[in-house]
Amino acid sequence: MSNPVLAEKAVVVDGVDKVFNVGSDSEVAALSDINLTVEAGEFISLIGPSGCGKSTLLRLIGDLLAPTTGALTVFGKSAHEARLDQDYGMVFQHSGLFDWRRVLANIELPLELRGWSKADRSARSAEMLELVRLEDFGGHYPRQLSGGMQQRVSIARALSFQPKLLLMDEPFGALDEMTREHMQLELLRIWRETHTTVVFVTHSVPESAFLSNRVVVLSPRPGRIHSVVDVDLGERSDDTRQDPAFFAKATEIREALRAVEGGG
Repeated sequence: MSNPVLAEKAVVVDGVDKVFNVGSDSEVAALSDINLTVEAGEFISLIGPSGCGKSTLLRLIGDLLAPTTGALTVFGKSAHEARLDQDYGMVFQHSGLFDWRRVLANIELPLELRGWSKADRSARSAEMLELVRLEDFGGHYPRQLSGGMQQRVSIARALSFQPKLLLMDEPFGALDEMTREHMQLELLRIWRETHTTVVFVTHSVPESAFLSNRVVVLSPRPGRIHSVVDVDLGERSDDTRQDPAFFAKATEIREALRAVEGGG
């Protein structure tokens, strides 16, 4: 499952620590000595025990948090500069759609905030609805859509302004298993079509193996990178889930998790 735009460094995390409430009685070391490079066009998953700092690392990349020590760049800029330059979009576990805005209006919101004209917003939102295969639902309200459809709208909104990096924090965690598997295939299709770099947080070993070029396994808090598992399964399909090579990679990831949970 190669991507043709692997040519530059999308994210470089260099010796990053994150400590919350520094110097207080409630000080918490969340991440320690994180070193990670994500190539442009890659699909990277972060996995590890609960509380290991997966989401914290994602938020550091997205400039929603600042590192305590160390350096972090996104496409050669500081994370803050990359956020100001709108180099990334973000999708969370819950879609975060505005109930009072129709689907098209939800997708157009980032474009509206960026000063796009009404005609350009309309054209782009229609294009994004086609990308996520919801062309017939632009006039619906979020409450009229299934959970999977709402997440597809959220992805469309995050990609509407053509960011180079998509940060995803357990976006399918609240979905039933069949919908989740369908959404995984949809996300991979969108990733192939847009060549966007994806950093994806998950608790699911099969999901990480199915989606990723590489899976980054974090240790318990303070989170450290224990290992990185390369995943080369070609272009994924439903048949991939029955492939012995897929089971072998899932087993490799699971054994790495067991090692960190056991202190190995």
